Amino acid sequence: MQYSVGVEYALHCLVYLIPNESTIGIKELAFFQGIPETYLSKIFTKLTKAGIISSVPGVKGGFKLARDPDDISFWDIVEAVEGKKPIFQCQNIKDKGYLYRDRDCSGCEVSTSSCSINLVMLEAEETMQNYLRSKKLSWLEEELDRVLPAQTRKETRAFFAKGNSINASE
Repeated sequence: MQYSVGVEYALHCLVYLIPNESTIGIKELAFFQGIPETYLSKIFTKLTKAGIISSVPGVKGGFKLARDPDDISFWDIVEAVEGKKPIFQCQNIKDKGYLYRDRDCSGCEVSTSSCSINLVMLEAEETMQNYLRSKKLSWLEEELDRVLPAQTRKETRAFFAKGNSINASE
């Protein structure tokens, strides 16, 4: 199991939107992260569709959080970027095994037993989802304040507060 790097970029970029009253453009966010604008635009399209961010049109436009950071969980972001497809997808391979493969089950009672492997995997996935639901964007903001040097946080906030237009030549 592996989440795409898009989840990580989404989390980082969303944190930059927290302290800013004004919007931040894709160009600035992509420049700061060192990634192509087109890549970040695809991620932001998914976040917008999920109602996590909103787009503000115009010269001073850009993106801002659509909800309070306390109401945006890591799971919301993962689901927006990666989609709602379950991690484990049971293929019922027990029904294709030696004991069942050539059996004519037209007269058999329908099996009511669930695949034990699938049940364990679903429970594990649910546990992980619940943990990610417990971690909010506001928590990440506080955690970064705790673990990163204060100067780094100050410079990051200053970069986005400037509202500078980033040129492709920079």
